[in-house]
Amino acid sequence: MKKLSLVIITLIIGFGSAFAQDDLNPITTAAPFLLIAPDARGGGMGDMGVATSPDANSQFYNAAQNAFASSEWQIAINYTPWLRNLTNDVSLTSALVTNRINEKSAWSAGITYFSLGTIDLTDDIGQPIGTENPNEFAVSGAYSMKLSENFSMAVGLRYINSNLSIRINQSDFIQTVNTFAVDLSGYYQGNEQNYGDFNGKWRGGFNISNMGPKVELVVGAEESFIPTNLKLGGGFDFILDNVNTITANVEFSKLLVPTPSISIGGDGEPPYRQADVGFLQGMFQSFYDAPRGFEEELEEVTWGVSTEYMYNQVFALRAGYFHESPNKGNRQFFTMGAGFRFRSSTLDLSYLINASDVNNPLESTLRFSLSINLGDVYDYF
Repeated sequence: MKKLSLVIITLIIGFGSAFAQDDLNPITTAAPFLLIAPDARGGGMGDMGVATSPDANSQFYNAAQNAFASSEWQIAINYTPWLRNLTNDVSLTSALVTNRINEKSAWSAGITYFSLGTIDLTDDIGQPIGTENPNEFAVSGAYSMKLSENFSMAVGLRYINSNLSIRINQSDFIQTVNTFAVDLSGYYQGNEQNYGDFNGKWRGGFNISNMGPKVELVVGAEESFIPTNLKLGGGFDFILDNVNTITANVEFSKLLVPTPSISIGGDGEPPYRQADVGFLQGMFQSFYDAPRGFEEELEEVTWGVSTEYMYNQVFALRAGYFHESPNKGNRQFFTMGAGFRFRSSTLDLSYLINASDVNNPLESTLRFSLSINLGDVYDYF
């Protein structure tokens, strides 16, 4: 089938290069697009944001940040080209809106659309048999509330549609998936304190995203887990003076999905398949089921560090590093970015530099985000 290989390549990369390295035992899920950082600010800081200062894209990283939002209304529009070295019609697009209801609470809503472009299909002798437009999207909403002066929590609901169906011999091999998932997050933002030559502020956060039932992605196969994911992070603002601030951040992430641990050959050796358990049991089991024990569990934790320099709240420079174990996908990359504020709007840009021998779908790609702040301004910074 002509051009079908493009879809296969896209899926392989989307699942973390798992199918090409099954002896290394990576974890695969349905709808992995849910884990792609949508915005250029987070993209410039190693794809992190669970404990950074609130912005218009906080719902993706940590919706609890919205209770500390600096504006009454925030709107974000993001565009990320995908696999730009192979094609020009695959992309991730998202839009979000956040409303500070009052001093203690906020709501947000957003949509994310992942398009794999148009795929032309042909039969064994090269005759056209139609086209496919595989895509995935999610519609989500969240409500956040401050439980104290410095701590907030949020709960979110997400509808997920994954339509990667491709006709093979006039039948559906991969079918359309419709499901729901829940997010739970918390965020801490300390008060500004003096540390001698500078002032400082601590931040911390967690987010458990995409908690939901398993789905039947491949017809006749075992159901697949969706990418339930835990993020933990912390950060510190070095407030040098009234116009110069440097922020340092660290973040850890782990899929709360069972590790493939049941030997397909039955002899205890790889390759493995995932245990047939429910998603709740799978979340707890994900901490202790790796075949190589605690060493492999640690390999399933990705980590990243980043920094952001802000000048007078109008100009920002960013850099970050993301690391994933070679046995679990081997995504390793550096990022850089910048932000420019024009009155009520902000334009963010980011660029990724691959540091691994595994191809990255965002390599040599410039990402864009536009955010708009409207209404009353809250002074938390």
